[in-house]
Amino acid sequence: MLKLDKLPDRATAKISFTASADLKSLLNDYAEIYRRTYGNKEGVPELIPFMLEAFINADPGFKRARRELEDARQSKPAIQTKEV
Repeated sequence: MLKLDKLPDRATAKISFTASADLKSLLNDYAEIYRRTYGNKEGVPELIPFMLEAFINADPGFKRARRELEDARQSKPAIQTKEV
């Protein structure tokens, strides 16, 4: 079973980025394995946002740092403006 679940129905969006030849090959293989697993052909650009979301959601270091970032944002005093 793949870590990435079957994608929900959605509108498509084009995403462009530069990848190494090795990463391109890995992404193409992932898309093929996804097709074989779920019977749906999904292109790499359609899979990437969901792959990134799954990666980020599974990263405990990111979650911890993001909570710290949110706490820092909330504790930062509002900027005072001078009235003229």
